[in-house]
Amino acid sequence: MEELIPKLIEWGSAFGLKLIAAVAILIVGRIVAKSVRKLIVKVMDKRKVDKTISSFISSLVFSGLYIFVILAALSQVGIQTTSFMAIIGAAGLAIGLALQGSLSNFAAGFLIILFRPFKLGDYVEAGGVSGSVSKISIFTTEINTVDNKKIIVPNAQIMNGTITNYTAEKTRRVDLTFGVGYETKASKVENILSKIINKHELILKDPEPFVRLGNLGDSSIDFTVRVWTKTEDYWTVYFDLIESAKEEFDKENINIPYPQMDVHMIKE
Repeated sequence: MEELIPKLIEWGSAFGLKLIAAVAILIVGRIVAKSVRKLIVKVMDKRKVDKTISSFISSLVFSGLYIFVILAALSQVGIQTTSFMAIIGAAGLAIGLALQGSLSNFAAGFLIILFRPFKLGDYVEAGGVSGSVSKISIFTTEINTVDNKKIIVPNAQIMNGTITNYTAEKTRRVDLTFGVGYETKASKVENILSKIINKHELILKDPEPFVRLGNLGDSSIDFTVRVWTKTEDYWTVYFDLIESAKEEFDKENINIPYPQMDVHMIKE
């Protein structure tokens, strides 16, 4: 009995130190996990990430870190955590396989919100769909087409393809081609098109508009027109130039050729 008491004291001292270390790990680990959570929220707030998403992500990271801290504390007092880690790993794998599609959309939604390739109201071509972005959620993005159809696109489908944002920049270039008959002088057409461009108030002077003969086609000579305008005025300028060019060509009796086929009848 006398020999047992020193051993109990020695074991109690050793276990007490381990218990103190485990408690210290829990306290410090919780503080670190909270600090990381606050840092994530702060970074996401700066990037103007949705509050719901930032809260969910920060809580997820905090939970993962705290589980790691608990396992480290249990290991410190001599409890084998290998089986716990195996169970957690197996459960995570099973959940991941079951929710593979949803997790893929979740990750893609997080990237969309984080890197902001487009925002609400932008006109985009993404995921095989074109239209204005009406809603961005963590799993899907809603796009309204020009004929007012709402299309819900999985975020993974958007991020796995090419995204074209037509309204991301403040200005856009309008590219048009006008074909006239070969009998028309090139300088005359260039003067008419330049006159139309100079009169239009929505066309920017810088960059300078471009009008040149660009191609000798099968039945027409084709003039290339490139002008810059504000993004919101793109379609107004586009249709105005076409309409004005037709009116001016008609006034000047300039022929606008169209495909024709000559049929020759041979009598035998």
